[in-house]
Amino acid sequence: MKKIYLLFSLAFFILSCDNGKDKIILQSSVGKVNKVMVITKASDWAGDIGKEIRNSFGELMVGLPQPESLLSVSQVAPNGFGKMMKVARNIMIIGVSDEAQFYVKNNVYAQPQTIVYVYGKDREDVVKMFKKHEKEIIKTFLDSDASMLQNLFAKDKLDDTQFKTLQNLGISLTISNKFNLVDDTGDFLWLRQHLSSGIAKTGSNNILVYSVPLEDETQVADSIVSVRNKIGKKHIPGSDPKTMYMITEKAYTPFTFDAVIDGKKAYETRGKWEVKNDFMAGPFLNYTVVDKKNNRLIIFEGFTYAPSVNKRAFLFELEAIGKSMKIQ
Repeated sequence: MKKIYLLFSLAFFILSCDNGKDKIILQSSVGKVNKVMVITKASDWAGDIGKEIRNSFGELMVGLPQPESLLSVSQVAPNGFGKMMKVARNIMIIGVSDEAQFYVKNNVYAQPQTIVYVYGKDREDVVKMFKKHEKEIIKTFLDSDASMLQNLFAKDKLDDTQFKTLQNLGISLTISNKFNLVDDTGDFLWLRQHLSSGIAKTGSNNILVYSVPLEDETQVADSIVSVRNKIGKKHIPGSDPKTMYMITEKAYTPFTFDAVIDGKKAYETRGKWEVKNDFMAGPFLNYTVVDKKNNRLIIFEGFTYAPSVNKRAFLFELEAIGKSMKIQ
């Protein structure tokens, strides 16, 4: 009887392993948001390959008051790419191989993890392959980080059904419960997270959500600044509400790009905000979503106040929250 039970258990174990190859438990990945570990030879990193990577990833993020790159990079030689390095969340392996290739793999050594592979037949070919796919590579890493943050926020998600504005607008967002309510009128929502790291402990990350009628779709992009200025004057006061309120910084022209939120046409605007007649200022990110079904524009805005520190990571968290929007 014991032999039969042992054989049955062994058979079950083998069958489970065979059917569960894709269920191997990987260790958790590590790494800061918007940071990429590049695996390549030191000689390649010092040459044209490394120069091209640094120039591409080092492009400055739009709308920040201090110069900050889209992605930070570090380099590790292939012979140094050992067990400890393999748990990095964002990795790019690039170099010379028998054939030119570009592909992406997820969760190879850890989870969540994104690994981009770029190969060329010689160094010149490697540079050519990287330049051909550089926009896709950057987008891959940024999207991966946004998804990671959304999954992280989902674990301690704020119950957004408690907010009248989100209920009235018929939308949901994956927001960390570190955000607290400032205002919720039913038409306008303001949430704030007090920052607690380093010198930024006096600062905050802020979320605004509201809607305006869709009047002329061809004029949406051109009206974004004027709409946010009206909202700032009405809802975001300074220390003297009569003379101080949030506006778009006049000395800096915001940049607007095409975007897609929840499958709908949208516009992403990045720029700087300031408080009129005061010295408070910082970066903002605005998603204006065209909701034709309900003849309206839904606006999500995130803005950061964090004096004297880099703000890329703070704004990227707001970006991840904005991109989590679901519209009924």
